[in-house]
Amino acid sequence: MTAAVPGPFRCSTASQDLAEPLEGSASTVRAFLLLEAPGPWGVKAVRDSRLPDEVKQRLTELESRHRIRPLLIRRHGRGVPGSPRVFAAYVHSEKPWAETATLGDVRELLDLDLAGLGAGESPGLTAHDEALFLVCTHGKHDACCAERGRPLAVAMAQQAPEHTWEVSHIGGDRFAANVLVLPHGVYYGRLAPSDAPRFVASHLAGELDVEHLRGRSAYPFSVQAAEVYLRRKLGVLRLDAVTLAEHSRHGTETRAVFAVGGRRWQVDVHTEVGEQRQLTCRAASPSTGLGHRLVDVTELSS
Repeated sequence: MTAAVPGPFRCSTASQDLAEPLEGSASTVRAFLLLEAPGPWGVKAVRDSRLPDEVKQRLTELESRHRIRPLLIRRHGRGVPGSPRVFAAYVHSEKPWAETATLGDVRELLDLDLAGLGAGESPGLTAHDEALFLVCTHGKHDACCAERGRPLAVAMAQQAPEHTWEVSHIGGDRFAANVLVLPHGVYYGRLAPSDAPRFVASHLAGELDVEHLRGRSAYPFSVQAAEVYLRRKLGVLRLDAVTLAEHSRHGTETRAVFAVGGRRWQVDVHTEVGEQRQLTCRAASPSTGLGHRLVDVTELSS
C-alpha cells in the first residue's frame, strides 16, 4: 500500500490544531490608510502592486515616517480599475473615526494632506460613519488568507455588499480567516462563511463577536486579551460598553482597569513567549508568538 503523501503546511490548520487562543493577537495600529487597488497583489502588496511608482513611494513613506498602516482594498471579484476609493481611519480608543474620498486618478493621493493622520489629525475628507468589514484575502502573502479568506469575503459581501472589502495583509495569517472592522480597529480570526450572517448582523447592531475576537488594535497585546477576558466573564457584547481606564505592565504581568456601566473592573493577565515553531505558511525559520493567561478579574469598590 502506498503511503499517503502529506499536504502542504498550512499555518492556520496548525494553529487551530494546537487550540492557540485568539485573544491578544491583533496588530497594534491606530492609523490606517486604505487605497482601492483591484489587483493583483504580490507578496508585498504595495511594493508588488500595479500602482504608479510615485504612489508606492508615498504609501511607503506614510508607514515609515508617520506611523500610518497602508492597506490595499478591493471589492470581491476585483472588478475593473475606475475611480478608486480611499479611506483614512484613526482608531482612538473612545472616539474612532473614518473619512473617505473618491479619486479621479490614483495619483490624486499625492495631493492629500495625510502626514498628520498618524497623530489622529483629520485629512479633511468626507466623514464615513458606516462600518468597514475588511476581509484578508492576500493569498500571495500567505496561502491561508486566500483559502480561508476568499470564501468568507463572498459570504460577507452577500450580507453587506457596501460594507465589505477584501484587504491586503493585516497580520496574524495563522488565524485566518481574518477580519478587521474599522473605524474601531477590532480584529477577528477563524471566521467561517457560515458565521457571516450572524457576524454582520451583530456588528451592524453595535455588538462584538466575542468568540472570534482577537482584540482592539488601539491597545497593547496584553490589554487586548484583558478586554476579551472581561467581556467573556460579564457577557458584555456592546462595542461601546467597555472603556479602558488605565493599565500598567511589570515584566510578564499586566493589570488593566475597565469601566463597565458605572462599575470598575480590574483584570490581571500573565503574558509569556511561546515555543518556537513555524507561524506562517511562508516562514523560512521558526519564530515565537505571545501567549496570554487570565490571572484574575476583580470588581473594584467605588
